[in-house]
Amino acid sequence: MKDNRRKFLKKSASLTTAFSIGGITAANAAALGNADAQILHARIAASKDDFVKDAGMQLCLAYFAGKEPRKIDLARQMGVLGAVGGINPKMVGMETANNWDLPVIKAVKEAWDKEGLRLTVIEGPPSLYTKTKLGLEGRDEEIANFITFMKNIAQVGVNTVCYNWMPLISWARTDKARPDRGGALVMGFDIDAVTGDPITEYGTITHDMMWKNLAYFLKAVVPEAERYGINLSLHPDDPPIDAIRGIPRIMTSVAAFKRMIDIYPSPNNGITWDGTFGEMGGKDQQEDLLTAIEYFGKRKVISFVHFRNVRGYREHFYETFIDEGQMDMVKLMQKLYDTGFKGPLRPDHVPTMAGDSNDFPGYSTIGTLFAIGYIRGLIDSVRGTTLTR
Repeated sequence: MKDNRRKFLKKSASLTTAFSIGGITAANAAALGNADAQILHARIAASKDDFVKDAGMQLCLAYFAGKEPRKIDLARQMGVLGAVGGINPKMVGMETANNWDLPVIKAVKEAWDKEGLRLTVIEGPPSLYTKTKLGLEGRDEEIANFITFMKNIAQVGVNTVCYNWMPLISWARTDKARPDRGGALVMGFDIDAVTGDPITEYGTITHDMMWKNLAYFLKAVVPEAERYGINLSLHPDDPPIDAIRGIPRIMTSVAAFKRMIDIYPSPNNGITWDGTFGEMGGKDQQEDLLTAIEYFGKRKVISFVHFRNVRGYREHFYETFIDEGQMDMVKLMQKLYDTGFKGPLRPDHVPTMAGDSNDFPGYSTIGTLFAIGYIRGLIDSVRGTTLTR
């Protein structure tokens, strides 16, 4: 036992020495043996990224309430300069313009530039509405406008679009002020609170219809996304239950996302990795998140990340502080790093903390600060240093 421990310590010391000098020599390889030398070669090859700020990931904040001066000031001070939001003509005094038109998009981009921020992701894009998702008359016009939107954002240097396939009812919570750690407020979902709600005016729709509508959309827009260099990043249905008010939800499992990317295989047909993956599955039958994130990461289809934590399962769950849920955030970040993710990443649905209003649940400024600090700490941990070049 002592001999084995002595050999282990000697080997570890050799590896550490080689890492510290930033290279590998024949003498190192001979001392370590072929297997360890291969590990060392791989580690040194990867080390070129170790001194890049945030490992090349593009940290962002969400600005769904428009330009928030306090949040913008804090973002600049934290060095989190990516902005995620929509294209709102009212924000730039162009209320009557279409939000897919180039002048509006240019004006919105320039408004963020003036704040010292970079519009990085359009989340909740224009002209992707009920007609397209439900396959109604007029969807071809919506899709044509969506393609125009992609062409126009490419012209101003924005290349990521986060969209969802949830018509009429987007992400839903039944409790937006659930007391959590220290009295902070979080959001939760309980299916019992929505069971029995009336179906919508569109009646009962089948899951097969929703899949056909998604395939129609992808086959029309992914070739154009490739042409313009746009990363389409599909968000999971949240909550990931079977249906709400007669409207099916299809993006509710890892298998569903595998099916989606196979409809039109392309690096531009990607996904938003979101905390919703942690909600998927039934009680004691949840998804294998580490295997899933590695699967998608190796295929380079994770183009955007919402990094948050949860407790529970699809019918009954609540969101938590990022350091207190059931998802192993260290291992998830390690998988992102190991598979070379360098896209935009933002905190999502943070607790409302003391001193903040709960008027916009999930987007507390103080809660966001806590999450960014935690996320950056995880990134530095997996890249192995706090230093940058």
